[in-house]
Amino acid sequence: MNLPSSLSQNDGHLEGSRRDLLPVDAVVLGLPRKLGCSSALEAVAVSLAEAHSWNGGEDKEEAAPAQLAGSCLAFGIATDENFVITTTNRKEITEDNFRELVQDGVTLYLLQSVDQTLLSATKERIDFLPHYDTLVKSGMYEYYASEGQNPLPFALAELIDNSLSATSRNTGIRSIQIKLLFDDSHGKPAVAVIDNGRGMTSKQLNNWAVYRLSKFTRQGDFESDHSGYVRPLPVPRSLNSDISYFGVGGKQAVFFVGQSARMISKPADSQDVHELVLSKEDFEKKEKNKEAIYSGYIRNRKPSDSTHIASDDERFLHNLILEERDKESFTAVVITGVQPDHMQYLKNYFHLWTRQLAHIYHYYVHGPKGNEANAVTKDISPFNNIDIQISMFEKGKVPKIVSLREIKDDMQTLYINTAADSFEFKAHVEGEGIVEGIIRYHPFLYDRETYPDDPCFPSSFNDDDDDDDCFIVEKGARGKRPIFECFWNGRLIPYTTVEDFDWCAPPKKRGLAPIECYNRISGALFTNDKFQVSTNKLTFMDLELKLKDKNTLFTRIFNGQEQRMKIDREFALWLKDCHEKYDKQIKFTVFKGVTTRTDLPSKRMQSPWTMYAAIEWDGKTYRTGQLVKTVKTLPIFYGSIEKFFLYGDHDGDIFATGGEVQIALEPQALYAETKTVPISKLDRTVSDKAIKKYIEDEMARLPDKLSVTWPEGDELLPNDTRFAGTPIGALRIEILNKKGEAMQKLPGTSHGGSKKLLVELKVILHSPTGNKEIISHISQHGGKWPYWFKKMENLQKLGNYTLKLQVVLNESNADTYAGRPLPSKIFKFTIIEGKPEKFSIGLLELPFRVGVPFNIPLELQDEFGHATQLRTDIKPVLEASGLTLQYEEVTAEAKCIIKGVTAKGSINSCQGKNFNLKVTLPGLKEDTQIFKIRLQPGPPHQLKVKPDSDILKIENGTAFPFQVEVLDESGNITAQPKLIVHCKFLGASNLPVYSVDCSNAGTNILTGPVIHVQNIKKDQILKARIEILSCKDVPPVEKIIKLLPSSHVARLQVLSVDGQKAIQIKHQDEINWVAGDIMHNLIFQMYDEGEREIHVTPAVAEKIKVNWTPRINREQLIQGLLPDVKVPTSVKDIRYCLITYLDDHVSLESAFTVRPLPDEPKHIKCKLKGPNTLQVGEELQSEIDVMITDQYGNQVQTVTSACVNSLGVSGPGLDKSNLKITWQESTLTMRVKGIRFKPCLLGSKELCFAWREFSDFLRVNLTAGSPAKLQFVDWPELERPVAVINGRELQKPLIVQLCDQWGNPSPEPNVKISLTKSNNLKIVPSNQLHKTDENGRANLGIISIHAPRGEHALQLKASHGKTTLDCPIITFSVLPDPEKPVCLNVKYDKTVSFPAGGTFPDFMVSVLSEDDNIIKNINPARISMKMWEAQSSGTRTPIDVTTFSCSKVKDDKEDGFFYFRDKVVPERVGTYSIQFTFAMDKTNMLSSDQIIAEVVPNDPVRLLPDSLPATPAVSNVRTLTSRTLVKDLHLHVMDQYNNHTGIDLVGRIIAKIKSPNEDDKEIPQFQGKVSTVEFPFDRGSAVINLVLAENSPGRDSTEYILVFEPDLPALKKPLEPYCLSFMFYNDFKKQQQMATLTRERDQLSQSIGVYRNWFDTTNQLVTEMKCQVKEAETRETHLKNELKKHQIELPQTNTLQYVDSLIKQKMLDQEGVMKQPRRTCTLPNYPKGNQDILGKIAHLAQIEDNEAAKVISWHLASDMDCVVTLTTEAARSIFDETQGRQQVLPLDSIYKKTLPDWNRPLPHLRNGKIFFRPIGNPVFARDLLTFPDNVEHCQTVFGMLLGDTIIIDNLDAANHYRKEVVKITHCPTLLTREGDRIRSNGKFGGLQNKAPPMDKLRGMVFGAPMPKLYSTLSGQIDLLQQYRAAVVKLDNVNKDLGVHLQSLNTPEMQKKKQELAEQEKNLKLIEQKLGMTPSDKVTESLLQPILLDMSDTPIPSKRMRRETVKKLYSSEEWISSPTKKQQQQQQLLQIPASELNGTPRKRKA
Repeated sequence: MNLPSSLSQNDGHLEGSRRDLLPVDAVVLGLPRKLGCSSALEAVAVSLAEAHSWNGGEDKEEAAPAQLAGSCLAFGIATDENFVITTTNRKEITEDNFRELVQDGVTLYLLQSVDQTLLSATKERIDFLPHYDTLVKSGMYEYYASEGQNPLPFALAELIDNSLSATSRNTGIRSIQIKLLFDDSHGKPAVAVIDNGRGMTSKQLNNWAVYRLSKFTRQGDFESDHSGYVRPLPVPRSLNSDISYFGVGGKQAVFFVGQSARMISKPADSQDVHELVLSKEDFEKKEKNKEAIYSGYIRNRKPSDSTHIASDDERFLHNLILEERDKESFTAVVITGVQPDHMQYLKNYFHLWTRQLAHIYHYYVHGPKGNEANAVTKDISPFNNIDIQISMFEKGKVPKIVSLREIKDDMQTLYINTAADSFEFKAHVEGEGIVEGIIRYHPFLYDRETYPDDPCFPSSFNDDDDDDDCFIVEKGARGKRPIFECFWNGRLIPYTTVEDFDWCAPPKKRGLAPIECYNRISGALFTNDKFQVSTNKLTFMDLELKLKDKNTLFTRIFNGQEQRMKIDREFALWLKDCHEKYDKQIKFTVFKGVTTRTDLPSKRMQSPWTMYAAIEWDGKTYRTGQLVKTVKTLPIFYGSIEKFFLYGDHDGDIFATGGEVQIALEPQALYAETKTVPISKLDRTVSDKAIKKYIEDEMARLPDKLSVTWPEGDELLPNDTRFAGTPIGALRIEILNKKGEAMQKLPGTSHGGSKKLLVELKVILHSPTGNKEIISHISQHGGKWPYWFKKMENLQKLGNYTLKLQVVLNESNADTYAGRPLPSKIFKFTIIEGKPEKFSIGLLELPFRVGVPFNIPLELQDEFGHATQLRTDIKPVLEASGLTLQYEEVTAEAKCIIKGVTAKGSINSCQGKNFNLKVTLPGLKEDTQIFKIRLQPGPPHQLKVKPDSDILKIENGTAFPFQVEVLDESGNITAQPKLIVHCKFLGASNLPVYSVDCSNAGTNILTGPVIHVQNIKKDQILKARIEILSCKDVPPVEKIIKLLPSSHVARLQVLSVDGQKAIQIKHQDEINWVAGDIMHNLIFQMYDEGEREIHVTPAVAEKIKVNWTPRINREQLIQGLLPDVKVPTSVKDIRYCLITYLDDHVSLESAFTVRPLPDEPKHIKCKLKGPNTLQVGEELQSEIDVMITDQYGNQVQTVTSACVNSLGVSGPGLDKSNLKITWQESTLTMRVKGIRFKPCLLGSKELCFAWREFSDFLRVNLTAGSPAKLQFVDWPELERPVAVINGRELQKPLIVQLCDQWGNPSPEPNVKISLTKSNNLKIVPSNQLHKTDENGRANLGIISIHAPRGEHALQLKASHGKTTLDCPIITFSVLPDPEKPVCLNVKYDKTVSFPAGGTFPDFMVSVLSEDDNIIKNINPARISMKMWEAQSSGTRTPIDVTTFSCSKVKDDKEDGFFYFRDKVVPERVGTYSIQFTFAMDKTNMLSSDQIIAEVVPNDPVRLLPDSLPATPAVSNVRTLTSRTLVKDLHLHVMDQYNNHTGIDLVGRIIAKIKSPNEDDKEIPQFQGKVSTVEFPFDRGSAVINLVLAENSPGRDSTEYILVFEPDLPALKKPLEPYCLSFMFYNDFKKQQQMATLTRERDQLSQSIGVYRNWFDTTNQLVTEMKCQVKEAETRETHLKNELKKHQIELPQTNTLQYVDSLIKQKMLDQEGVMKQPRRTCTLPNYPKGNQDILGKIAHLAQIEDNEAAKVISWHLASDMDCVVTLTTEAARSIFDETQGRQQVLPLDSIYKKTLPDWNRPLPHLRNGKIFFRPIGNPVFARDLLTFPDNVEHCQTVFGMLLGDTIIIDNLDAANHYRKEVVKITHCPTLLTREGDRIRSNGKFGGLQNKAPPMDKLRGMVFGAPMPKLYSTLSGQIDLLQQYRAAVVKLDNVNKDLGVHLQSLNTPEMQKKKQELAEQEKNLKLIEQKLGMTPSDKVTESLLQPILLDMSDTPIPSKRMRRETVKKLYSSEEWISSPTKKQQQQQQLLQIPASELNGTPRKRKA
């Protein structure tokens, strides 16, 4: 054989390069001696080069011969001799297999041939270092047996053990942190354990890496990390922290948790940090590269240096390393590659495993005594300085941080805090082993054990036991749990417990304490390290054996002292004492004897039972006869106590925990039964009132009312009226209870319950003499016929009747039962008269007169003689001789009357005449009646006047007589009272009227005064009209009268004699005469009616009178002369002169008027025509007339126009330039125009007018000129912009004034003023048109400005007439409103994707105001996040919107930022819209921009088909279809929410067949006799077609599994294969039969899966609803209790209405409190245009006391107007805006160290003692201030301004206080409530130290705070509103739960359950026929994608319950409301059975 060229090359290399030879281990020579080998032929080991060097060289063919020769020479082989090189397994090395067989360290044979026999033994060198799996899988092997618990907490405990040991020497806090870094934005998941211990040197770090290098074996080269280990001194509970022992736990733990560990440590005395990395990946790489596995490098670096961290998967290390900077020493263990299932457990069960850690290290965290609830917090000591903190960081979620010290529900805490007493002891074991022990007693409290439940050992008893089991003695509180938990060096060893010891085990005989007391104890044992534990610290090796050794000595520890007494006796006495002191049991009293209970089914339990009459339970006493109610029984019982039972033979009073009570059910009228229930089922909360109400409700089952019907008619209605003799129909009666059910006998099964019921009928007549029973009958129910009474026809008597129906008992006829009246019914009716049969005439009304209607009453009777009424068809007939009779009508009322009867005829006498009147009523049996009447004359009808002549003559001035008669309509003279006849004359004025009375005889003489007509010259015709005014119906009579003239005086004439001439002065003439003169020579003459003159006689003269003088000369009158007349002096005063003559016949008068004429000129007079007002610069519009008058002021009419030249005008400021004087001819006056004044002082002006020597004065009013401009009123600062906050109102109204051009206010009304502005400026109110008032002013109001930031101008425009006025412009400097929200700012990581079912990134939302600052102090409830799925149809309104609430803020520093964390991404892939909204008020919402979120599939987790295929049944026959396994099976990669994913994945699907039985070697093969088939996988799916091979091997009727394994290189985590079971048969017919069964089996599996899925969903939903109800009840109860604290009691009914009315009332009260007057600061505040502006000092504080407010405000008067800002920049901005006029105070410029301590005591208090006793109630002024906002800043301001200023009552008290204070310290300024001030230097007095009255402070005073009642009402309103919401929510969730529970008990639901049971039964039968595995696993796998794994936790949290329910729905279902969920469940109930049993359903993704 030729040597391979590769070997030849290597040989040549061997020769030339010896020093480079490496360990391909040896070549053993097996050649003959002649080749140069040693005689012994021992194997020669030669080091060879590395395997790759055998193939070196550039030119292989040329180098081969030379190298071959060199190799042969080296091994002594001839060049022509053949040899081979083989492995020790004799496999020849060739060029082809060289690389495969030749490895480093391998031993080779150099032989002549492959089968050559070895000449001697050889040695093969081997290495047997342990595989790295020994390390990386050690944790898995150590923790595999975890006794049903997840071992992960115990692995973390190993790392905490190391940290406890490392920190054992710390003098301060021992800090241990476990950080779960699960935020994938910072890298891959990791777990870090960090402590502040002493750290490790690099050598100690090397020691840590050595597996199983314990601290006791670190010798030699190993530097001990416990240098000079010394066993710690004994401490209580062995809490010595010496628990890092074996060098195993840390490595096991890190590789159990993950796959890599990074150790980072820094010792205290080193400047360097040492870092070591151990990882499975590194081990694998070293193995692959043939490197030493257990070797590596320690990196030494400076602290906080993370430059070596380059991997993105470990980005979190940068932050961890950065934290090293300030640490003196530390150790950090960082575990990466965390197992996914571990990570899920740590996330999902955070509370559970932290609780376990708190249990393990309970005594290290809380000290030797444990976590006592009432323990006083102590200073840091060796036993409470350990802080173990666990924090978990997840992306998009709030970090979970918990300290083990804060956990209050770990088992040791529960044991300690539920124990009433403890028993401590110590056990001494052979050697140095010491065990401390403690036993705790958990008492029984009335109805429950207080022994705490452990999730690992749930309670073994249930409160809701059935009634039949209630007498069984319940198991102990501890159940099957052992007594003692075991602690090693203070640390829990979780898997070792000690059941008990002999001395504390329950005794076989009855001891001092009851046997159940032994089940109420728990305990703990504390050992030192002399007892061995396993390396993983999970179990003790020999603890229990040593403790139960007979040589072990137990002693009791009492008060810290060890007592050597008999431990069993001590324990028994202690247990007895605990039982008597702490157990609160039921006390049975009033012993009644022992009995046997035959009502119990078990004979063993029937006796003995002791009876008692009373018990005492939980402070209450229950006695025989007491009403009670039960709970947790079905049904609930109500009754009275009969007796109490206690099992056992007892004598006298006794305490016990159980017992039963016998109850007599109430009401006993219905229930004659007793029930026996456990005492624990008595309701201790129910009231007697509630029980009595229930009993009354039960009584409602008794008869309640009667139902009456009238089958044969003649129904009697209530209060009916019947004719006498009318029958009453037959009665049918039913007895009804309150439910409306008919009954014939009493209900129930009691002794009287079977009694029949009868109905008794009675008819009673009610008469004045008493009630009389007319009819009485009794009816009974015959079963087939009802209660019945016959018709009644014999009721004739008139009156009121009662028909009474009464239910009575059958035998006793009693009308009451069980103390209650039986039902009855009463009909009240009346019998009235019948039809008329006869009549009589009633009493008539007198008198009867002709033509006057009268009435005839008729009295009618029926056949029984009862008064009745007339029928309408009967018409009466009236007859009388000599009379004509008529009538109007006949009334048919209760009394019949013939109305309106009239009689006419001749009557000769006024006294009347008698007549007989006959009345006939046709149709009556007795139809006629006759009676006598006397008829008198009728009323007046006509007048008869004498004389009969129509024309009568009479002289003027005489009277005339008439004879008159009054007649009736028949011509008879008639009379009546007040019959007056009148006569009226017509034809002239003032004629008399005659009248006469004819009331007595009807006739008389009519006459009266004389008839007189004035100035009659000839005969005159008159007319006389005679009539009766009171009788309008009597026609009047008229007569003609001729009147002749009279001879008496008729005319008077006056004349004026002027010389010889006489001038007549006619009546009413006007005479002109000079004013002031006298008229002489006036005469008069008189004439009669015939114009004949009459001479004046003395008698006539006596009758003449004049009106201008009182005295008249009679002699002159006789001569015909009148007195002289004096003329008036004023032409306006006209004299009226009257002469009169008066006698018996006539009255005459003559009158004339004297008008005066003006005399010569003597004066001038000015008159202004029009208003006397003129405007500056304008002429007087009115004209001034100047006239010339005489001496009496009369205008002279003789002047001419020439007098104008003599008139002059003068006045102050008069402008004569336009003055004009004209003559007015029409008025003979001079008119002055052009009066105008120069600009001067306005007001009244006097003008002087002069003519010749005469003058006059006139005043005019000078007013402002025409409006020329507008000016603002009270706005002096308009030369600069007015600062205003956007949206706010101005501080005062805008008022403008019209002015003239000289600035004088112009009172011009109704001048329109308009506002013009830019488009971006909006003012409110928007009314831009105003008018001036009567003063020329216009109030534009207080307007609010809405505009962008900057300066904006508001232009006023106005015009007067056609003149445009000069109007001002006001400029506003608009500042943004810092409190007005304008937009939402949303920040989030926009680079992340949104995988389905994941969590959204943190959304940080802030509300921005107009000034782009963040608004703070916003209620987070007003901000919400809404999400909905984007609609493809483009509809605007989103549907199924999900609303998320805001998460909690991380800390207070982030005020204004609102976080939305941990919001779950929808599980369905698609496009979603997210929008954030802020509720500004109840109607307006502020929304952010929409965020479009593309939800992408999550990580691939499974391989699934489109639809679950049917189970194939195939055979190996020739037919292709029978061999087809699957056809067109589409397999897809899906995420955990069944979204298609992995579109970018490329790979293959490998299909193979497995047998469930691993021993089965006969496996079917695919077509082509192959075992595997590969299918391409592309774009997330693969199409599968599989056919079995013909005659394929396989066992007949056997189930095989078709496995599809995905091979996708791009995936880091492999996917689980998809498995499909199929049945294999050798027989074709059998295969067909089984295929049918298989299909049936698949259909049933699918149907059962749907059923189980739905039932699980329903149960989860019910659980969630119950939790919601519980939470709502808790919330409602809590708020109700809070309301009770506020003295608000709520009624049991109508709660919501009461709460609403109470809220309304409270709001009204609150509004009333707000409206109450209180002190306010009227100083205008500065606009807060910036958040850095706090406002003016006067507005920052409030003071309640008026006197204090006054004096403090005055004391700070100079500072009240100062504006306080947070920053100097804001202060400078105000300074610039106000041009330095506003004083400002920036807080950042205050030196705060000199500010007073706000809590400093008053100066007279020194070191907590009173130095002297002050008077006057001193108090710091600052303590009287209350701050509505910014408390901290306000304290700074007023601390600086007031300092230590003190308020005291008066000046005397202040002086006394200062005098005493200065003896010990400096005295600050003192202010008195009376207004005095003593300065800090002692100065007082003077005006500058005396406060003025409150009104003198001009509003600069601190306001008063709201009354305390206001805040009280606010709190009550808030509580009431919360309570109302809680009640509504509780009602809603209760309704939802009730509806859901009711739906679960429907017949359809029961039917579905039956169908499920039948289908499961059928499925088992089919599977038995098929020989397949049970389908439970199949169903579970079917449901697996939609159910959470809940196996690792005993109690799911609320979030997990929600998540579970959530995963049972699709994404769109989950987004919908709970109501929609219920509707979907209802729909699922309605799925047809055929669909459930047949076609498989595909779940929505």
